[in-house]
Amino acid sequence: MPVAVLASLAAGVCFAVAGVLQQWAAAARPDAEALSLRLLTHLVRDRLWLCGIGLAVLAYGFQSLALAFGPLSLVQPLIVAELIFAVPLSARLHRMRLGRREWFGTLAVAAGLALALASARPHGGRPGAAGALSWLLLVGAVAALVCGALAAARALPGPWRASATALAAGAVMGTQSVLLAATVDRLRHGLDAALAAWQTYALVVASVGGLLLIQSAFQQGPLAASMTVLDATEPVVAVTVGMAVFGETVHAGWPVSTVTALGLALVGAGIVSLDSSPVIAALHGRGAGVGQAGAERGEGEAKGRTDEGR
Repeated sequence: MPVAVLASLAAGVCFAVAGVLQQWAAAARPDAEALSLRLLTHLVRDRLWLCGIGLAVLAYGFQSLALAFGPLSLVQPLIVAELIFAVPLSARLHRMRLGRREWFGTLAVAAGLALALASARPHGGRPGAAGALSWLLLVGAVAALVCGALAAARALPGPWRASATALAAGAVMGTQSVLLAATVDRLRHGLDAALAAWQTYALVVASVGGLLLIQSAFQQGPLAASMTVLDATEPVVAVTVGMAVFGETVHAGWPVSTVTALGLALVGAGIVSLDSSPVIAALHGRGAGVGQAGAERGEGEAKGRTDEGR
């Protein structure tokens, strides 16, 4: 058990630093690249962003180690502690200090997620038992949620815009988790069975689309506005879809359900507190300044190369 706790916290720290590095790199890209594959093609050439991706891979390694020594109901709530590390670190890099409102928002989201995940404890389910109609309804519902979130993002300003895009990203990544479970279940019957299933290819599309949406959310606003919503949406969507498609169950009863509802309420209150915070809005302004500087730097480098060619 101590190994599971330490590995989970190590995963949380790695996820936190990975998110900060990715957001810093994404914020340096011009707004015109949002929700465009050009954003990813430029980021893959950014060493800072690649370091963030490397740390995320390391975090998944720690998460796997934790799951080898402890149950998911212990590991997942501990990993969401990444928010407690990521948000203050992001503020520190921008040379700003968090006040009571920002600390409340950060701790509320982290504690709320931990409460909800620990109390619900989803379990069971059969990935291979899902029918075509269930999958069709799933894809339609997720597509509607993503389109609605992106439409809202276009109309919202500042941190709220980043949160709306992160909502779309969380929905896609939560669905990706379900598709991964289905693909792994197919692999148990052989590689040919996995390659013959549409879920395998949908998993690839969801992975690329989710990555693009996450980086776009990082680009559009401060980390506190995007990572909190992403961390909250992904497990909720994954659990909901798992219940609807795979027949998974969660612990119920009035004490457990009350704790779960309290956790989700804390998450909502924390997100609203952060998105309406003047300090977080100022962080968005700093991020936009980084993006403008990055764009000007890129233009300068391009001009320099042109002059050298002449």
